[in-house]
Amino acid sequence: MNYKKLGNSNLNISTISMGTMTWGEQNTLEEAFEQMDYAYDQGVNIFDSAELYPVPPSAETQGETSRILGQWVKSRKIRDKVIIADKIVGRSGMNWFRPEGIETRLDKKQIEFALDRTLKNLEMDYVDIYQLHWPDRPINVFGGLEYEHTDSGDAISIEETLTALDELVKQGKIRHIGLSNETAWGTSEFLKVASEKKFSKIISIQNPYNLLNRSFEVGLSEISIREQVGLLAYSPLASGVLTGKYFDGKLPKGSRMDLFGHRYPRYKTLNAEAAAKKYHAVASKHGLNPCQMAIKFCEIQKFVSSVIIGQTTMEQLKTNIGSISLNLSKEVIKDINEVQIIYSNPCP
Repeated sequence: MNYKKLGNSNLNISTISMGTMTWGEQNTLEEAFEQMDYAYDQGVNIFDSAELYPVPPSAETQGETSRILGQWVKSRKIRDKVIIADKIVGRSGMNWFRPEGIETRLDKKQIEFALDRTLKNLEMDYVDIYQLHWPDRPINVFGGLEYEHTDSGDAISIEETLTALDELVKQGKIRHIGLSNETAWGTSEFLKVASEKKFSKIISIQNPYNLLNRSFEVGLSEISIREQVGLLAYSPLASGVLTGKYFDGKLPKGSRMDLFGHRYPRYKTLNAEAAAKKYHAVASKHGLNPCQMAIKFCEIQKFVSSVIIGQTTMEQLKTNIGSISLNLSKEVIKDINEVQIIYSNPCP
């Protein structure tokens, strides 16, 4: 396994992180345990969960992913050997997340409630990284490059959110703070407020990054490197589109697109498949597995601290983790970038 220091923290994390959102929905506890055992044996030491999981979210299954993860860590007696990253939902209409039936917000009361419930589900005293799954202010965070300004007039301020998080760091319930699905402006504001108020610094940002969506490279990559805010890159295979299993109208039974395809419009754009086929051609030309090439491309970027892989089968997991042994030559990178010029970020 390869390792990198995460942001300006003292966390030395594996460059492959384990995504968990299928556990409790597409995967059973037994399957999740098998996946975690294998990943841990291969050197993976960071596991990313969320209050939202499993996906798709529902009141009936909410928190099951955290419970499965917590049971595994406890049974293996390895809490001090793994890094647990969790996330609180941002502003949404999913009001069943809170006992009062109110809209989810990133204020002090809700942050404290969400974290305490997560710690109970995990059967842990602290999480290593607590991330804001998406912002409180109304912005487009799950697809598209356009910014349409909407001033709701009631957004929870970044200072209020950070004040609550910093108190939880001081209490020992959180070791570090991270962002997710955040913009360049938002990231800069969090860094500025943390510096001015002497709060705990943001160490990570979890945003999409893959061959069909390299938009992080514009603006955010410089912030990531200069401010030491490591990218935890999610969707490295573009929700499976880069695997090729959906080419030419195919829809494998039991796949994410088969079960929940309506939830993933980001990767159903006009040029998504055409671009993915071009990347497959690059992989074939150089004798590479296209999935491993896609993951490795993400891993080697200077601003990427770790790539969050997702899997429902052991075969997928072994292939994804196997990407660490690849070496992408200058010729491979050149060919990848040529495709990017033709099909520039078809799925932002």
